[in-house]
Amino acid sequence: MGKDVIVVGAGPVGLMLAGEIRLGGADVVVFEKLPAPSGESRGVGFTKRAAEVFDQRGLLARFGEVEYAQGHFGGVRIDFSKLDDNHYSVRGIPQFRTEALLEAWVREIGVTVRREHEVVGFRESADGVVVEYEGPDGRGEESASYLVGCDGARSIVRKLAGIDFPGWEATRGMYMADLVGANIRQRPIGEQVPGGMVMAFNLEDGVDRIVIHDEKLRPHEDKSKLTFAEIADAWQRMTGEDVHGAEARWVSSFTDTTRQASEYRSGRVFLVGDATHIHMPAGAQGMSVGVQDAANLGWKLAATVKGWAPEGLLDTFQSERHPVGEGLMRNTRAQTRLYLSGEEMEPLRAVMRELVEIPEVARHLAGLVSGIDVRYDMGAPGHPLAGLRLPDHELQRADGARTRVAELLHAARGVLVLTGGEGDAELKELAGAWSDRVDVVEGRWDPELTPGGLRLPEAVLLRPDGHVAWAAPDGGSLRAALEAWFGTARETVESAAGAQRGAVL
Repeated sequence: MGKDVIVVGAGPVGLMLAGEIRLGGADVVVFEKLPAPSGESRGVGFTKRAAEVFDQRGLLARFGEVEYAQGHFGGVRIDFSKLDDNHYSVRGIPQFRTEALLEAWVREIGVTVRREHEVVGFRESADGVVVEYEGPDGRGEESASYLVGCDGARSIVRKLAGIDFPGWEATRGMYMADLVGANIRQRPIGEQVPGGMVMAFNLEDGVDRIVIHDEKLRPHEDKSKLTFAEIADAWQRMTGEDVHGAEARWVSSFTDTTRQASEYRSGRVFLVGDATHIHMPAGAQGMSVGVQDAANLGWKLAATVKGWAPEGLLDTFQSERHPVGEGLMRNTRAQTRLYLSGEEMEPLRAVMRELVEIPEVARHLAGLVSGIDVRYDMGAPGHPLAGLRLPDHELQRADGARTRVAELLHAARGVLVLTGGEGDAELKELAGAWSDRVDVVEGRWDPELTPGGLRLPEAVLLRPDGHVAWAAPDGGSLRAALEAWFGTARETVESAAGAQRGAVL
């Protein structure tokens, strides 16, 4: 057998997945058909939850000083400052910059990225996959235990695997252009105008992005035929502003086509990111959800190829992430109707503006977009935080050092945090049977309460993706949680761990 995992696609999602797999100790290679990054940037930021994923691997700091943005739902502004939770997204980060940062990171940690390698087929056996590709030296083959398609909406991996991609056909289209020297009024969340909607926001000094939805226009199926003159004409017709004299760095078009893969896995083949879900851009969710898909799958694949994964671990990728994709389809379709419909939608927009003044409503809508509300089923009722991500609070460690939760996850391992509870000694000894997969950290929370008033757990077990697998009190058995997510204890310490007493064990 050759590699442990072959990832197809060197966009942000494919690179993030490759890094996650490599941190888990597995051997991974990325195939990318393009000879170099495209330099295009559909995405210009990411959601709060994606920022947390980057932060837990030490990547957020590499972006330098970032700008945080207010949010909206279908053009209805949500005042995040009135909410207990932090839902602020990161804006002003072009996708090509995210790609460059992630590619540098994965190369640092030992991932091979093979450009000009286009996958043209594969064959699967009981113990692996053989991938056929066209490369600089002609046709070749590479074998691996698993294959993952992170190759976008037109995913060749999805097509070759025969995975259905049902959904809704396009009913609307939009134009987009990045302009230098336009000097136009900013419309960061867009505004309705007669016949459609227009948006304008600053990407960087001197560069503005404009987005146009004109009810009379449909995007070119062949985007190579789209001209800046067409976009500038539409902008002037809808706003009265003349941008014909600006320099267009990039022009593109897109639709509200909405589709989701029926399955995220077929045998030894997986799909991640846009290969599983496409939709109208809304709130930087597309790439962000893909990054979260990668964080969910990466450690599970690594655990499987390294031999310690519990039975059924890989199946939880479908059970945990497919519902998130369904929610993404639902909320982006709702936002599209609210955002892009004409005057007939104004009464509903007015009602929505009233509703978002209610904190509970605002938090629900914000959570749909930011991803903060994603909760996985941990198998049994327990602590209120079970299945959620643990808030990024500061921990004062036993040695006096202070650290954040995100910093505890940099190594992409499980983490058991103990904060001085009565049974900590027994919990620590029990977790020692999984010390090759789970780190034990002792300290005190500062502060002890979350912004919503929820007391932080006395002890908490985190999966490598940052989600709470178990917490005390009221979390049930730590042993059961360790076995469910981290497999069988090492035989050398099994007898000692098994001798521990107490209901929490």
